[in-house]
Amino acid sequence: MSKLSPYRQFPAARRVQLVTHAIASSREARSLYVDRLVARGRGFRAVTLKGWSPDRLAAEVVRTNAENSHDELELLQLHYVDLEPAIQITFLDAAGVEHDNGRMGESLEPPYANTESVVRGAAAVLERHGADGVHYLRTIARYGLGAWPGIETVIAALDAQLPASGQRVADSG
Repeated sequence: MSKLSPYRQFPAARRVQLVTHAIASSREARSLYVDRLVARGRGFRAVTLKGWSPDRLAAEVVRTNAENSHDELELLQLHYVDLEPAIQITFLDAAGVEHDNGRMGESLEPPYANTESVVRGAAAVLERHGADGVHYLRTIARYGLGAWPGIETVIAALDAQLPASGQRVADSG
């Protein structure tokens, strides 16, 4: 399995799209990334960066790897829940987990499904979504291992089947 986080496995263009969306939709995100770039001491002034378009600012954020692990998790959630929920919907439907267009209710407590349901959900994701589905499964295994019993077995089987398991996810958008 790749040592890169699931977020860093996305192609740079996809990461720029996600950061652009975050910056364009949240003043707090814009401010956070501007502050990070200024703090890196590469000659950028806040007033200059604040005037940049969201896509230009996002490109610089990605180029300089200014995202931290918390950002990565939020950006993955943005990707799989808000912008492109099809894979999550497939997984939750097949696993029998209640959701609203890929969004699980906040009242749900982990584990969200039993092992058999998780394996069934993973199989549906692999069948319908291919490499993007593999990335999704690796993502939930990394960030929600205890919430999805049996996901580690699914990932171990994938690792045994795919010698190039560290490949980047296809750019889907």
